[in-house]
Amino acid sequence: MTFNPNLHRRRSIRLQGYDYSQAGAYFITICTHDRMPLFGEIVDGVMTLNAAGNIVSEEWQKTGQIRHQIALHEFVIMPNHIHGIIQLVGADCTHPDCIGPNCTRPDEMRADSDEQPARIQPGRVQRAPTVPSPTSIIQPAPTVGDVVRGFKSSVTKRVNALPGVSGQRIWQRNYYEHIIRNENAYLKIAEYIQTNPQRWEMDTYYV
Repeated sequence: MTFNPNLHRRRSIRLQGYDYSQAGAYFITICTHDRMPLFGEIVDGVMTLNAAGNIVSEEWQKTGQIRHQIALHEFVIMPNHIHGIIQLVGADCTHPDCIGPNCTRPDEMRADSDEQPARIQPGRVQRAPTVPSPTSIIQPAPTVGDVVRGFKSSVTKRVNALPGVSGQRIWQRNYYEHIIRNENAYLKIAEYIQTNPQRWEMDTYYV
């Protein structure tokens, strides 16, 4: 099936009975409140982050560091939304490159080591250097919703602590998600994320 970039733009319909804490990869989109351009601007296809945008970048990295059962892949910050791939690693899928229930390992996909601190550069797509860390403590598997809620909450708290900012709503209430079912889908979505800034003026979210 041809990849349709509009899939991420409609409200996600949760699958009845689907376990959103099971191992697999999920393409997520989170928009700002009223789609306001809060995170910076794009000029000539390059995204330049402002203070709020830098906070978003930092908190995304932290999400992968504090949650040992997830790995973060392609990610981009746009003026009024973000796109990212969140991978949940379950008991039956222990390799950080697994992207679905059948543990498909794309040859071109490699998890970055988390031994080096992330170097975030404004305007570039980031591959978050996170892999699930082994732990002897059994923790409940997070759901995609758990991860998104924690991330949004942390960003909101920090942005509202900036000088001259107080009580501002940062995010829309919900988020969009698409289950990535195989390697081909992963590669097409990853490419879509990577090229998003270059196509900003054609984007549905363009303001």
